[in-house]
Amino acid sequence: MVDEQKTIGIVGARGYVAAELVTLIGEHPALDLRFISSRERHGQPLRKHHDNYTDTLCYQKLDPDAVIHNKVDVVVLALPNGHATPYVEAIERDAANTIILDLSADHRFDKRWYYGLPELTRKQWRGERRISNPGCYATAIQLSIAPLKDLLAAPPVCFGISGYSGAGGTPSDKNDPQKLRDNLMPYTLTGHVHEKEASFQLGLPVEFMPHVAPHFRGLSVTSNLYLSRAIKREAVVARFQQFYETEPLVQVLDETPWVSRVAYQHHADIGGFALSSDQRRVVVVAALDNLLKGAATQAMQNINLVLGMNEYTTMMLQQQP
Repeated sequence: MVDEQKTIGIVGARGYVAAELVTLIGEHPALDLRFISSRERHGQPLRKHHDNYTDTLCYQKLDPDAVIHNKVDVVVLALPNGHATPYVEAIERDAANTIILDLSADHRFDKRWYYGLPELTRKQWRGERRISNPGCYATAIQLSIAPLKDLLAAPPVCFGISGYSGAGGTPSDKNDPQKLRDNLMPYTLTGHVHEKEASFQLGLPVEFMPHVAPHFRGLSVTSNLYLSRAIKREAVVARFQQFYETEPLVQVLDETPWVSRVAYQHHADIGGFALSSDQRRVVVVAALDNLLKGAATQAMQNINLVLGMNEYTTMMLQQQP
């Protein structure tokens, strides 16, 4: 456990995930948020949006050189996909010891970066100071498949539904409550970035079909897993229980998970475990809060890990208000 205070800054702080991360940092006993960058909110006090901060900390509009000038231990890049490179290049050039955590997909396929899905990759961390935070759907998909990966006979087929916060804050059909009312909207039915990410990280092809629903937060992934041999349901459940028995942020259920039960929670629920009559196909359901375990909670796990702190600092498993 690290006792000394560590400093952190966030670039691109207007989005939903950044807002969740700011809250977690504010509750962290050993992290000091030194700067927060947002073009849209430049000059506004952070306290206007987060009441556990003082009036002295304001949103700024920081270019890569200004970020380096602030000299913090950790820089979180909460930028849209494709925008991380100038900041990474500047830090690599002038502040190489700074830890970078990228919330976008820009480095999830770069093996020089640590891919931070702790429940599956914690033991693979080798002191890297460049961390790529997984995607929300990709997290649920991988957690659903990993315990049965050695028994797969065909590519997993995954059907996903998320709340519209997963589409971000930039206006579109996928986050328009009026267009989503009484609706279920399919999109990017082949080649979704999380399909590619899960396939790349698992080392096997994954088929994924995402949809967006009228609720705001939380996602569910239902995975069809075709097996190379018959297996009993109790053996499947035992595999998942053993695989995640030391993981407080993954809860294995006997019943099928509900999105409403993981909203505002830091953990993922995995359950269902329905078998076909020949016991060679199992259906697994995973649910998690896309803004927390699918993003900000996982980011905090990774920050704590790299800084040598307790991985679960600031995280509470009970329902939040």
